[in-house]
Amino acid sequence: MKIAVAIDGSENALRAAKHAITLAKHFPESQLEFIYVADFTKAKDERLLSQSEESLLLKRKQKVDPVLELARNAGVKAKLTMLKGDPSQEIIKYVNTEAMDQLVIGSRGLSTFQEMVLGSVSHKVMKHVNCPVTVVK
Repeated sequence: MKIAVAIDGSENALRAAKHAITLAKHFPESQLEFIYVADFTKAKDERLLSQSEESLLLKRKQKVDPVLELARNAGVKAKLTMLKGDPSQEIIKYVNTEAMDQLVIGSRGLSTFQEMVLGSVSHKVMKHVNCPVTVVK
């Protein structure tokens, strides 16, 4: 079973990672993969605020290290894939191309009206991926 988890450094992503790690522990033959997408629009802001390329990389590393550590502490092998672009589009493309069996993604907890007006990564992704999606609040 190939389990993908979309992470972005948020608390909701951390909860999604914990859920996926629990799933992976129940399926010892499973392959767990964390997906982090560097959003170009945010990356520009990060680059302007950071002193150097190294500090930008350090900030991104700080977002993914906690989930890798959680998996390691749980005894679950996990792979990290870093992508660049629009998060929803990159997640959809990657999950469908890699034929994932399950996607776990965090929700920002937007109200139905906010989702209608603004949209959300989790909402867009779950409509377009070819596998079951678990949205964790």
